[in-house]
Amino acid sequence: MTAKRRGAQLAMLAFAIAVVMVAYASVGLGLDGKIPAGMLTYGLGLGGLMVAAYLVLARFAPWADPLLLPLVTLVNGIGLVVIYRIEQAGQPGASATNQLFWTALGVVMFSATLIVLKDHRALQRLTYTMGFVGLGLLVLPLVPFIGKEINGARIWIGVGGFTIQPAEFAKLALVVFFAGYLVAKRDVLALAGRRLLFIDLPRARDLGPVLITWGFSLAVLILQKDLGSSLLLFGTFIVMLYIATQRTSWVLIGVLLFLGGAILAGQVFDHVAARFEVFLQPESAELYDRELGGSYQLMQGLFGLGSGGILGTGLGEGHPDLIPLSFSDFIFAAAGEELGLTGLMALLMVYALIVERGLRTAIAARDPFSKLLAGGLSFILAWQVFIIVGGVTNLIPLTGLVTPFMSAGGSALLANWILIALLVRMSDAARRPPPQAIQDEGLTQVFQR
Repeated sequence: MTAKRRGAQLAMLAFAIAVVMVAYASVGLGLDGKIPAGMLTYGLGLGGLMVAAYLVLARFAPWADPLLLPLVTLVNGIGLVVIYRIEQAGQPGASATNQLFWTALGVVMFSATLIVLKDHRALQRLTYTMGFVGLGLLVLPLVPFIGKEINGARIWIGVGGFTIQPAEFAKLALVVFFAGYLVAKRDVLALAGRRLLFIDLPRARDLGPVLITWGFSLAVLILQKDLGSSLLLFGTFIVMLYIATQRTSWVLIGVLLFLGGAILAGQVFDHVAARFEVFLQPESAELYDRELGGSYQLMQGLFGLGSGGILGTGLGEGHPDLIPLSFSDFIFAAAGEELGLTGLMALLMVYALIVERGLRTAIAARDPFSKLLAGGLSFILAWQVFIIVGGVTNLIPLTGLVTPFMSAGGSALLANWILIALLVRMSDAARRPPPQAIQDEGLTQVFQR
């Protein structure tokens, strides 16, 4: 049974790499009618990395979900292709070679997580340690001398010649903390207080964790000017709280708290108000021409999506260089211009499948901590995709988050590969049959030979 599943996984992995290579060739054909000279190098590089990841997975997590690695490979590979396309358009900062290097490090982190973390339930013993680590990483950019402010947001730290976004790793530590904490406190948090209309409200004394998390999310929004991490942190906690208690009232309270805090911050702090102004009136000539915090980037992205239409202009035949930071914050818009709405829907479907496999792991998990952890990690990936796609399409205000596995940059890519490794480890534990069943299967295969 395991051999058949691993064989199917290897076939899907090969198919994903083939799709990426066809897309890579299409870029060259669209640009100058020739196959790109570095196609073989990129193909062998990406293929070698994913085969190495496959071998580690087959050795250390043989019962894991066979779809996760091929799906992530496909999205990561398409991101490499789009970044290469933007690099060829001449936009400063875009480098497919650098992204391939970060992908290699991501695969190393994926493999190291599977090798070192043999039982994910050991993380439950580090619940409060992970909480302190996560909060420490969140506030690290505020420390003088190492914290850096770029494009108006203070969410980076400088290490040597590199910049790192610690919030990307903080989200993983905090999801582990939330899962461990809610497993211990869910019975108390599930108790009902007064009933308002058709909703059982929680007791006032149990509002502490929500208010503390709300306070930290507002601090991130105000001090670091980081709407994305603020929304990601608070939204994830509220959803995990709902999963743990099954109380709809927690979701309503969370939504009201965040909206109230965001509106208040918008009235008091200029950088928050600027985000809402751009969201409400992106077509305003005054906002379009504003040098910092204007709507130029958003409108250029919308123009690109509009130019792509249903089927897109074709890879290599668009103008992604006209969208500022199209290789990072707005890579979804750059891809939409050349792949069209059809291509974007296909990408969103791949993301949905990754999330679905993670949620399936949560359902199959055999202990509450694993259920909450798998559910939280799956949600944080889905929530991040919604936030960035919603921002690029002006469904919600822009947040500064990047598209998982696609956007250029090291911090987000490394953190997301670790996230997938955790889901792989939990799916292996959830799908692994009892020891006696494994022994019986082995004996059956021996007799069949």
